[in-house]
Amino acid sequence: MNMAAMNILSQPWSSTASLCLYYFNNHNHYNISNYKLHSFSHPYNFSLPSSLCAPTKSNHAASRLSQMPTHLLKSGSGCSWIRDNSTCCNTADSNDCSRLGPSYSVFPTKPAEVSSVQDLFEFICSGPLFNKLGLTPEKVAESVDKWLAYGLHLCRLFRLNELYLTVPEKARLYHYYVPVFLWCEDQISQHRSTFKDGEDISPLVIGFSAPQGCGKTTLVFALEYLFQITGRKAATVSIDDFYLTAEAQAKLREEIPGNALLELRGNAGSHDLAFSVETLTGLTQLTKEGMKMKLPRYNKSAFNGRGDRADPSTWPEVEGPLTVILFEGWMLGFKPLPVEVVKAVDPQLETVNKNLEAYYNAWDKFIKAWIVIKINDPSCVYQWRSQAEIAMREAGNPGMSDEEVKDFVSRYLPAYKAYLPTLYAEGPNGSDPKHLLVIEIDEGRNPLPGN
Repeated sequence: MNMAAMNILSQPWSSTASLCLYYFNNHNHYNISNYKLHSFSHPYNFSLPSSLCAPTKSNHAASRLSQMPTHLLKSGSGCSWIRDNSTCCNTADSNDCSRLGPSYSVFPTKPAEVSSVQDLFEFICSGPLFNKLGLTPEKVAESVDKWLAYGLHLCRLFRLNELYLTVPEKARLYHYYVPVFLWCEDQISQHRSTFKDGEDISPLVIGFSAPQGCGKTTLVFALEYLFQITGRKAATVSIDDFYLTAEAQAKLREEIPGNALLELRGNAGSHDLAFSVETLTGLTQLTKEGMKMKLPRYNKSAFNGRGDRADPSTWPEVEGPLTVILFEGWMLGFKPLPVEVVKAVDPQLETVNKNLEAYYNAWDKFIKAWIVIKINDPSCVYQWRSQAEIAMREAGNPGMSDEEVKDFVSRYLPAYKAYLPTLYAEGPNGSDPKHLLVIEIDEGRNPLPGN
């Protein structure tokens, strides 16, 4: 461990923001205007915004949080690790904070005050993903400034008091979101290194394959924010954004009567694949300043929770050059299986399995790096989905009843049962093990020890 790292680890944690300033201002081997990340084995140069050096009350974070799907800010959603009184907003932010409403943690809520950076350093090194990501105490010590800054910005984003984080909050930030972000940075560095000087560098597409309700949307939300505050443009899309319109879904239901797996949105066959290809192709071509494109969005609350494609006038716009595209979905990477295998699970899967054959060219071939969030029991999806729908209703949006949730999720479970074992054993369709991160989580959506 170098002397600079030892010095920073010995500093008191009296003020996290001033601690970051101390570190950045007293270690002249880091060039702030042209910061060089030593992220794993592939250095990646980018301009570090001043906001990363000195996090303050962030209007940007408040604005970004307001863009988060409402149900993710409520109890039982992907943010259930946030305790009820976790907020770093002061009086000036009270109006913004009121939009959040209460959120509750399923873990003990006793504050775990960090007394020094040494404590945080040791906590980081105890994380369940530490060894899997090839981290070492030396690497963490050398990049502790980044860990601090990224953690601080996530505290601002989720309105947490960085000086009084609970253990679940610390774990979610420093054992999960920040390590995964560092892995993504490394994947981007490797991707960019394959291009020659002067070539247009296409954005890296990172796929997130994870069951419904397991927290993938919150994870992607946090990652996109970290990319933004480090000066890199990111776009987020979901397979949900490529669902058929309500009218087209109704037509599909008429064409295949009696197949409950295709009656509603969800399974292979209920997506507009041509629209998917058009969108993903367009995004990967946003390599220059001034190039713009609208991102499609899906309104799950429409038609009493059955959903419909959102009005294009509401779609957000992204501008190039993009560095990364974050593409998430519950069935990304699923591979077609022998007919007898899927029929043994559910005879209705035969049509779904046939439809799945077209999905590699529509989705998976665009993805060059993968994150798979693994669960042991797909029945958790019932509970997670129910929590999300309750949160949507509490927020004043239409949502499904408990019975409707049971009916809805039951249409996904056969696919989980059929395709997850192969996904976990072999990886996503077309994936490279060198660009694949598998994270096993528990029912609380936290990485399990032994990852």
